[in-house]
Amino acid sequence: MSTFPLLDTINDPADLRRLDRAHLKQLAAELRGFLLESVSRTGGHLSSNLGTVELTIALHAVFNTPHDRLVWDVGHQTYAHKILTGRRQGMARLRMLGGISGFPRRSESPYDTFGTAHSSTSISAALGMAVGARTRGEQRKVVAIIGDGAMSGGMAFEALNNAGVADADLLVILNDNEMSISPPVGALTNILARMLSGRTFNAARKAGEKVLGVAPSMLELARRVEEHVKGMVMPGTLFEEFGFNYIGPIDGHDLDALIPTLRNIAALRGPQFLHVITRKGRGYKLAEADPVLYHGVTKFQPDDGIQLGKGGSHLTYTQIFGDWLCDMAALDPKLVAITPAMGEGSGMVRFAREYPARYFDVGIAEQHAVTFAAGLACEGVKPVVAIYSTFLQRAYDQVIHDVCIQNLPLMLAIDRAGVVGADGATHNGAFDLSYLTCLPNMVVMTPADEDECRQMLYTAYHIDGPSAVRYPRGTGPGVAVRPEMQALPVGRGEIRREGRRVALLAFGTLLTPALEAAETLDASVANMRFVKPLDRDLVRDLASRHDLLVSIEENSIIGGAGSEVARCLEELSPGTRLLRLGLPDRFVDHGDTGALLAGLGLDGAGIIERVRQELPE
Repeated sequence: MSTFPLLDTINDPADLRRLDRAHLKQLAAELRGFLLESVSRTGGHLSSNLGTVELTIALHAVFNTPHDRLVWDVGHQTYAHKILTGRRQGMARLRMLGGISGFPRRSESPYDTFGTAHSSTSISAALGMAVGARTRGEQRKVVAIIGDGAMSGGMAFEALNNAGVADADLLVILNDNEMSISPPVGALTNILARMLSGRTFNAARKAGEKVLGVAPSMLELARRVEEHVKGMVMPGTLFEEFGFNYIGPIDGHDLDALIPTLRNIAALRGPQFLHVITRKGRGYKLAEADPVLYHGVTKFQPDDGIQLGKGGSHLTYTQIFGDWLCDMAALDPKLVAITPAMGEGSGMVRFAREYPARYFDVGIAEQHAVTFAAGLACEGVKPVVAIYSTFLQRAYDQVIHDVCIQNLPLMLAIDRAGVVGADGATHNGAFDLSYLTCLPNMVVMTPADEDECRQMLYTAYHIDGPSAVRYPRGTGPGVAVRPEMQALPVGRGEIRREGRRVALLAFGTLLTPALEAAETLDASVANMRFVKPLDRDLVRDLASRHDLLVSIEENSIIGGAGSEVARCLEELSPGTRLLRLGLPDRFVDHGDTGALLAGLGLDGAGIIERVRQELPE
């Protein structure tokens, strides 16, 4: 007998829309159970998805998807959406090579109307869809579902500002799952939300505006009274000022409140804003108690929960950064650390605890993070911005204009460089070497192992100008990390192996497979360390003694470290043969990191094969 008998009958939202309210509640219970069972087997985002079960069911029950558009933000809250839209079986290979993505993807399903894996984009995209439908004379509803964390991103407010004047039929749902905006709600606010979303209330309000419009002072008085009445029971004034009709907050786990409210809103015209309160980890006590721990999980037993302290013996690069940050802060009181809402992911929990006055989480606001740091640098403070490579892309203009042009001493600690694995194309750090190396005044470093990462962080911190240290997700090769810190000579690499005919120029952690390949090829190996400034003397020396130089990097082959080597050779040793290995001119999908790198020819065997193709024995 099936554990999920009702869920097994749902192959698309049309099946769901045939169910009555009582069966929808049963479906919610089964869906939550299936999510816990499935994600505990595959890994993935758990607590956020447990929190959106009822909201997802209500949306598909009320709206005619996929004709009506649902745009999710950030995207890691869409597992229930995927399950209800024909991908229940696909959950067994979630985020695996060849399996379904952990985020919405247009190529995966017509129900995934917009690819979203970075925050604060949903309102802009949904507004574009709503205006597009109106332009084409099509009748459709468009809904943006955005989390309270994503609302801290400036792009969300830019979109709200535009949506209010665009007068499009757009519904924005604020999924408030941290109780960060409103206190817990109860029956009164649910009833009020149904009233405010009903046709009677809205018709009366519009009629009142017409009557009072002949007396502007009376109309203004009526509006002020309405605002004050609302302000006593709901925090909607801000969104009303943007031109939205604010409704809520309501319990996002109460289908009896959600479904009638959504049906009422679906009948309204113009921009609508629904505020729902949900709880991350809903229905699984361990995740409810610690939603951060259960945000992104590896495989675990639900009955036992996540067992801490059972990881490998090797340190992760994120841990190395976190330890260095605390050690450096103890030596220099001018150090401050900044994160755009990634304190846990960037390894800053200990620093935040030990140096709370010097820790700044600015929310999901990458642009602000960089310019805020630039302002600090102007005042003699030493800012360290800890940021994922893929998120730094959002602040590129600020890096150029606010940091590099002014040549400010600001350090970027760039985590998740290269291929990140299960999160896939949206989170791969595939371009930072390309987009940073071209910037005047910027120093760019790529540590090859754990100890070198610590020493490079120390080196970058003491550079009187912009600097960046980029390191990958996960553990290194197991090199012991020295507690002492010593600055490396800027712009200098090192020879790690002497060979003949072929020289492998490794940038970053691909030094390990380069050394492995060199044993078979009898090749020389250089740990280049710096992409900018490049060690031109070392390149010239290697070119003079070898038939083929091979640059190896975990970055886009276009414009990356290999391009810097090619430019150097054009000046110093024209005619030298150069083979450039790196990430191809396509987006690398999700899967196991080791398997992905092997498939890209960036493991030891792949390097050997490419070199032998280029220079047969």
